[in-house]
Amino acid sequence: MKTQKSILSLALIAGLAISLIACGEKKLDDHAEGSEEHDHEAMSETMENMDQEMTMAGTASKTELINEYLEIKKALSANNKEDAAKAASKLAENAKMISFDQVSTDNKTTVIEILEVIQEHSEHIAKSEMDHQIEHFQAMGKDFEELLAIVGSDRKLYEQYCPMYNNNEGGMWLSDSEEIVNPLFAGKMQTCGSVKKVIEVG
Repeated sequence: MKTQKSILSLALIAGLAISLIACGEKKLDDHAEGSEEHDHEAMSETMENMDQEMTMAGTASKTELINEYLEIKKALSANNKEDAAKAASKLAENAKMISFDQVSTDNKTTVIEILEVIQEHSEHIAKSEMDHQIEHFQAMGKDFEELLAIVGSDRKLYEQYCPMYNNNEGGMWLSDSEEIVNPLFAGKMQTCGSVKKVIEVG
């Protein structure tokens, strides 16, 4: 009888031990699964933060801004509102993405404000008729010149001026060529104007 009780006791103890081991393994598995889920969430959050930081850091360049501005000028000079609109759409996007990290703290606010104005002008050019495109392009010239005075230009540019634009009130634009090809008359009067200022590289 004692032997049977001892065997029964051993069986109970063994069963309890097996249950405890199994329970411990399940907890370890649950913990591992939880850790994997946590690691996955942490990785997703890290990637999202990296994407946001890349956007904030800016993915457009000063060269792209100038290129698109000059593409708008070229399109307006050729009376091509479709090409002007395409270039303006790209310029608007680039103005949103670019970041001038080398600019001093004192100038950062000014640069941001100028880029916002350039973006607004570009958005109008992208969706307007030719007359309105020219109006916003002419206004944007001074904003571009102010921006380049702070951040520098990657090429020699010429500030050009036509006194006959807008009922003789006059209008300006920037060009990468000293030759006058006036963009303010939709392909007409292309030689009207003169160079008023040279913007050097730097």
